[in-house]
Amino acid sequence: MQYRRKQLGAAAKGRKLGCSLMELPSGKHAWPRHYHLANEEAYVILSGTGRLRLGEDTLVVKAGDYVALPVGAAGAHQLLNDGDAPLRYLAFSTMLEPDVMVYSDSEKVVVSAGSAPGGDKAARTLFTTLPLSAEVDYWSGEER
Repeated sequence: MQYRRKQLGAAAKGRKLGCSLMELPSGKHAWPRHYHLANEEAYVILSGTGRLRLGEDTLVVKAGDYVALPVGAAGAHQLLNDGDAPLRYLAFSTMLEPDVMVYSDSEKVVVSAGSAPGGDKAARTLFTTLPLSAEVDYWSGEER
């Protein structure tokens, strides 16, 4: 993972809509494949080319393309710069909290509350990464 990111939404004091200007070097991706349970995302490709894994499909993306990344498993996504030049794009997101992100390839889950993912870290009341296998009995550790 390697990228350059400028958080435009936060810089403009946006509260319910996030936007980042992203730049990926050749051969790199910004995040592992994941999907959100609360926040919808979208990409606008500004320059370069890439390969987007979206749901069960793999799409070729290039300058001028717009791609919606819906909530849930159908919106599972990962963008890879498979070209020779940097891949530049705008990444938009609703800024809802709490949110749960599922990383199915690495079998992890991230829970975020108090601030949306990509939002104000100081406002977070919970941000944790767990293996999907971390489930315990509801009553474990409690007196019955």
